[in-house]
Amino acid sequence: MTGEPRQHSDPDALVDAIVAEVGANIVLGLPLGIGKANHVVNALFARAVKDPSLSLTVFTALTPEVPRAAGLLARRFLEPVTERLFAGYVPLAYAEALRRGALPANVTVNEFYFPAGRWLGVPAAQQSYIAANYTHAVRYVLDRGVNVVAQLVARRRDEDGTTRYSLSSNPDITLDLLAARQAGDADFLLVGQVNDEMPFMPGEADLPAMAFAHMLDGAAVQFPLFAPPKTPVSPSDYAIGLHVARLIPDGGTLQIGIGSIGDAVARALILRQQQNADFRELLAGLPRPDAAPPDDHLAPFATGLHGSSEMLVDGFLHLMQAGILKREAAGAVLHAAFFLGCHNFYRTLREMPLADRARIHMCAVSYVNELYGDEAGKRRARTRARFINKTMQVTLLGAAVSDTLPDGRVVSGVGGQYNFVAQAFALPDARSVLVLDATRRARGRTVSNIVWSAAHETIPRHLRDIVVTEYGTADLRGRCDAEVIAAILAIADSRFQSQLLAQAKAAGKLPTDYEIPAAWRDNTPERIRRALADGRAGGLLPAFPFGTDFSAVEQRLMPALGRVRDASISRWQLFKLVLRGLRAGPPDAHARACLERMGLAAASGLTERVYRHLLRGALAGGER
Repeated sequence: MTGEPRQHSDPDALVDAIVAEVGANIVLGLPLGIGKANHVVNALFARAVKDPSLSLTVFTALTPEVPRAAGLLARRFLEPVTERLFAGYVPLAYAEALRRGALPANVTVNEFYFPAGRWLGVPAAQQSYIAANYTHAVRYVLDRGVNVVAQLVARRRDEDGTTRYSLSSNPDITLDLLAARQAGDADFLLVGQVNDEMPFMPGEADLPAMAFAHMLDGAAVQFPLFAPPKTPVSPSDYAIGLHVARLIPDGGTLQIGIGSIGDAVARALILRQQQNADFRELLAGLPRPDAAPPDDHLAPFATGLHGSSEMLVDGFLHLMQAGILKREAAGAVLHAAFFLGCHNFYRTLREMPLADRARIHMCAVSYVNELYGDEAGKRRARTRARFINKTMQVTLLGAAVSDTLPDGRVVSGVGGQYNFVAQAFALPDARSVLVLDATRRARGRTVSNIVWSAAHETIPRHLRDIVVTEYGTADLRGRCDAEVIAAILAIADSRFQSQLLAQAKAAGKLPTDYEIPAAWRDNTPERIRRALADGRAGGLLPAFPFGTDFSAVEQRLMPALGRVRDASISRWQLFKLVLRGLRAGPPDAHARACLERMGLAAASGLTERVYRHLLRGALAGGER
């Protein structure tokens, strides 16, 4: 393809051009996350709704949706936040129709990865989900005959007047599709939509204008990027982050993901680098099972780390600023395939000097998640790699459940997790580290995330490696089943250890006289909170280590609303919270600010008075 893309300011006129070129059967490939060209997608969807003779198949993942809440308290908390953070965001029309069960018969939406838990109650989404490793998704979209790829891009005009476009947040699959087109294995239109908030990322993501057939641009099609707020980092998250930080060798390679545990790992590594004595003291107070522990890495970084992660998260930027992420490989300190984050993260990338941005190589997911292609170079770059991934459950035999419920409903997807576990075994000095909270709340009860067996497995037990909970580290690689079970029992919550131990013995997988050592029978949330209390109070372990979009009042409300949610499964538990609120004295300044934020400072009517007392009771509770 040669020349400049055909410029459009009207999405409908662009759709006319697309239909004229590819016909009435459109197979649309969209990048995951924020890389979707929302106006282009919505115009194509509207055309398909209007014209039943047009067939539209959408293949994508991680469709962003503005959060919604049910219940008076949740709505009153969330609605001002969403108005503040998502004002002007253009929703994807196909997602709204899919959620309502209103997709027309001539539209199909296939996704290979969901935002965690967001599509559990939508049968149409569950039925059209495609299980795929991240690196295999490109094969499936090619098999479906993709003929249009629509992508949000950043634009740059050079001094000589040349216009270039960056795939920015999502070179992940698009670069692999372009390679297939170059090889003659695909024939599609690459359609761009310029977004001025997109950071221009150089390197492989930087494409000449001629790569695009059409470009949508203009003030009318600008919109703010989808930017979910950060979630608070809990004491459990920090305990996991501290345990993980001692597994990372100087001169090694790091992969982490989005979320509170990723933030906890990055913060713990910064403490190790900049406040090493505090880092060691925090670790000393945490439980640590000593059955075949991995090597300890406690010293500050001299050589530093290299990043090789499918996702660029803002924790990596903070590691760069702290002088930790500095080991270069193939001209970069970090290789990543996509990014998604908060507003401040996007702004930091946009304002970063180009020379610093050039040290971050946004590239194809096939480069980051696999060893194929320049395998020798990748092996040299990814020395002493530690691939950190979150999972939902771990069985006592070392298998991991990361994406699916027992009834088959998909929570999220495999994504790149299996890719990184496989790399950990293919590289001679790499390790896979799967992290999880030892327990979770479900229907008002605390349940164990360490289980005897599971209906589905994302990572099979023959690829078991390192597992970390807030209670410590279990090194499972190459160990026999009895040793694996004993190691995992040592990092399980003590409220569930006896039952798990009995199940293992009943199956003949542990000696009948085996007992969990006494040192690991005090694995409780209270122990973790005590161990980290000084670090929390002293500012070493803040709830939002890298900033937040929530106000101070909203931060105080969040744990209280969590207590209401936990209690909501039981009328008796709710009544106890209301009773606690009735017995509370006059609200102090903090409580008054919370009540005002929720519109309950002067409650009117019986319903609002009950909710006022419920919130007062929840605000009087301790840290969750």
